Amino acid sequence: MVERPDHEGVQPHPEDGRPGSGTDIRISDTGRVEAFSDGVFAIVITLLVLELTSPEHEPGGLLAGLLHQWPSYVAFLLSFLYIGVLWLNHHALFRRIGRMDAPLRWINLAILLGVVIIPFPTAVLADTFAEGHSVRDERVAVTLYALAAAVMSAPWWVVFTYLRDHPYLLEPGTSPAYFHAQRVRPLTGLVLYGICGLTGWFISPVVGLACIAIMIIYHAVTSEGLREGPLSRLSGGRRA
Repeated sequence: MVERPDHEGVQPHPEDGRPGSGTDIRISDTGRVEAFSDGVFAIVITLLVLELTSPEHEPGGLLAGLLHQWPSYVAFLLSFLYIGVLWLNHHALFRRIGRMDAPLRWINLAILLGVVIIPFPTAVLADTFAEGHSVRDERVAVTLYALAAAVMSAPWWVVFTYLRDHPYLLEPGTSPAYFHAQRVRPLTGLVLYGICGLTGWFISPVVGLACIAIMIIYHAVTSEGLREGPLSRLSGGRRA
């Protein structure tokens, strides 16, 4: 049996990225990183509800006040779904990772950075769509949300590429080809979220929001991979 590398003082093998003796690269299991990441997701998704507050109202006007806050409900549901989908993707990713090294930990932090930003464009979106704001402000709010989502796609492309090139970090039975195939997903997100932002700016903020919602559904359907989950039943694809 070949012993799995779990020590310091290793360097990638020139052919397949396996560690060998040489430079100081710490290899560890995924437990602490997963626990920390799940904690971040839990905190961020909880913070969203803080934007839902009891409305100011005259006696007898509570229902009208609650209905007046509909933009906050829409923004909350959209971002709750988005963070939930990101967590599903993150969970699916780590089911295929057996070990962590320092670069991979930094890439994971970059993914989490994108997650913790979400409450900000969510609050802007909810506030801007409230009564009294101009259509131009709504365009800015939708474009801001779309840009945040587009930028968030970048570290996912990096992590898929890194794991493809460092197969010794993967769980046994996981092929680097799986991560090579997944690289198209964040690129698709980067481009299409950008298009959603342009749609919200030049055509209609509501259409831009609908475009963002469709992209979130796309990432939900493909959370297990392009050839796995619901898409595998539709296309007859196999696991990479």
